[in-house]
Amino acid sequence: MLSKGTFLQDRYEILEKIGSGGMSDVYRARCHKLNRLVAIKVLKEEFRSDASFVEKFKMEAQAAARLSHPNIVSVYDVVDEGDLHYIVMELVEGITLKSYIAKKGALGTTEAIGIALQMAQGIEAAHENGIVHRDIKPQNMIISMDGKVKVTDFGIARAASSQTMSATAMGSVHYISPEQARGGYCDTRSDIYSFGITLYEMVTGKVPFEGDNTVTVALAHLEEPMRLPSEVNPAVPVSLEKIILKCTEKKAEYRYGSMGEVITDLRRALIEPDGDFVEEVPRADTTAKTVTISEEELSQIRQGSRNRRTDSGGQPEIGRQVMPEEPVTTEIRAAEDEEELFLQEDSGKKRPGKKAGNQQTRNEDVSPQLERLLTGLGIFVAVIFVIGVILVLVRVGGIFNLGSGGRETQAQETVSESETAREEEAGTLVRMPSVKGLTMDEAEERLAEYDLIPEWEEVYDDTAKKDTVISQDPAEGESVERYSRVKLTASLGSDQLDLSALGVMAMTEEEAKTFFTQNRITASFQHQYDDTVEAGKIISCDPMTVAAGGTVTVVVSDGPEQAMTVMPDLINQTEEIALGLLTEAGLEAGRVTYDNSSTIEKGNIMGQEVPKGTAIMRGSSVGYTVSAGPASEEGQRYVGAINTTFDPSSLIGPGSGSVELRILIRLMQVVDGETQYTPLMPATTINGSTLVPVSFSNIEGAAGVDTGEVQIVNADTQEVIRSYTVQFFPLG
Repeated sequence: MLSKGTFLQDRYEILEKIGSGGMSDVYRARCHKLNRLVAIKVLKEEFRSDASFVEKFKMEAQAAARLSHPNIVSVYDVVDEGDLHYIVMELVEGITLKSYIAKKGALGTTEAIGIALQMAQGIEAAHENGIVHRDIKPQNMIISMDGKVKVTDFGIARAASSQTMSATAMGSVHYISPEQARGGYCDTRSDIYSFGITLYEMVTGKVPFEGDNTVTVALAHLEEPMRLPSEVNPAVPVSLEKIILKCTEKKAEYRYGSMGEVITDLRRALIEPDGDFVEEVPRADTTAKTVTISEEELSQIRQGSRNRRTDSGGQPEIGRQVMPEEPVTTEIRAAEDEEELFLQEDSGKKRPGKKAGNQQTRNEDVSPQLERLLTGLGIFVAVIFVIGVILVLVRVGGIFNLGSGGRETQAQETVSESETAREEEAGTLVRMPSVKGLTMDEAEERLAEYDLIPEWEEVYDDTAKKDTVISQDPAEGESVERYSRVKLTASLGSDQLDLSALGVMAMTEEEAKTFFTQNRITASFQHQYDDTVEAGKIISCDPMTVAAGGTVTVVVSDGPEQAMTVMPDLINQTEEIALGLLTEAGLEAGRVTYDNSSTIEKGNIMGQEVPKGTAIMRGSSVGYTVSAGPASEEGQRYVGAINTTFDPSSLIGPGSGSVELRILIRLMQVVDGETQYTPLMPATTINGSTLVPVSFSNIEGAAGVDTGEVQIVNADTQEVIRSYTVQFFPLG
């Protein structure tokens, strides 16, 4: 164990121990070279002398170091310092998903999908780099303070290949796939199963299989059906339940094929929570047709089943088969002087042998092997004899009939040709023309000249142009009845579609979806920011050539990534200085208004549409109000102020980092019995994890009204999200 203040490599200062696992301890440390906090995972002392543990520890570092993704904990360095082995990683301040579920219970649908999408994107990045995590579970998902979810602990990850087996390193038993439980082949679909179990726990607050020991739980993954999430939590929508069930199929081939497919369905579930769009993988048909057994086959089966006979004493002889032929009876004699056997057949003839005295005789069946041999030999001789007779008869018949037969055949052919010629002269038959290589229109015109009607069949052909005839039946020159139908096969062209030539790259996402549906192509759509491609247009397709029934991955542009800036404080600044502050922050001046103020000097800014400190997109226009000095007319003004901060993540939850929200801020007062609203900040889009300053130092209220509410409102639904009471004071 490392103590506080220890330096590693004269660079990393140990600050405190923050965790411990089965084979390592984790410390918070400071990198003095880059002046940043890091996490250092150190292999425990009792394992440092074990080469297998050291190798496994390094394997985690190598697996994670290959990955660079916002939803995966980054690895900065891997160090072997004497007998000390450690990994320097990104420090993520937050809690594990397991702790969050235990604290909050079942998560809401939007929050669960928001967290699941970030998890899935991290796992997908690992899969795209050839890494199977093999231990996906809530304990290995860290939710940072800003709501970002990161995948960690690649301790038993392996490169995905035909050799990816579970071996002895198996994931946590409550989340392992059936193939891991049985120690079988393990690939990316095993991670998808564990992801599905984790998603099940998020929406229900509990794991699907529990037991007294690990063996019971592992067997449940293999054999027991999973209780439906909606039975545990009725609030789980149809789409999310079907995603979970497809992820957790017992057989890997029935699950999603990739994390990209899971992400696509999760995003759609956000929009259509009650939609029935999750496609099930077709099951193989294991049924077979009933076969009727003939009487002959049934007789053979019965004959073969007679493998026992009963001897003269009534006891069965084991291992004998009764042949259909008559058995040969044998007699065995034991000689007095020497042991010698001889065979006696029923006909009474004997093979040479020595005479013996005091003989004991009994009858029994010939050996089945000998009987089959004799029977087969007899059949073979009979067949040879029949073939010989047939050959002799054919030869003799040919000698006497050769001349006349040849003349007869020739005469028949001559008659047939004459009849065909007469029919052609009579106009009932025509010769089939050649139409191969012609277009379909040209072929129809050619056949019309011969009064023939085409019957078309179209097939894909990579060697012939579209609408070109590639075969005909009958063949060229054959006689065919006039006005009859002839079969022609035309080419549909190549079944490979060149997406570039078809203009897919110029389509919008909706146009591309329609195109792929019409051409029976399965398309997976992904989104990313791009500075050169217009939002909604396609960046790339992979592959660019695909056949009907194939699959493509389409990347759609979200346009350039909008950089954010912070709204400066313009209050009490001159208009010239205010314009400079806006320009420096990358913002533009919006609508300018003027109002009287007895507290703000004339010409200075007395109000701004966006409060100071608010995160806002660069290039946005911000309006402000310039003081026109005190009002010339007599009367009193009522002024109030507020200075607080609104945290939207407290309403949305850990998935807030992936959620956007449009809000506006207004003042609500009751004046003469009627509700009156005064806008303080126009509708602005914010990130769900952004802190919004609610700071207004000079709010002018209605005359004679000393209270009011500053309301934060959802601009899309007009729902009041948060409200603050403000006191107003009269000014002379």
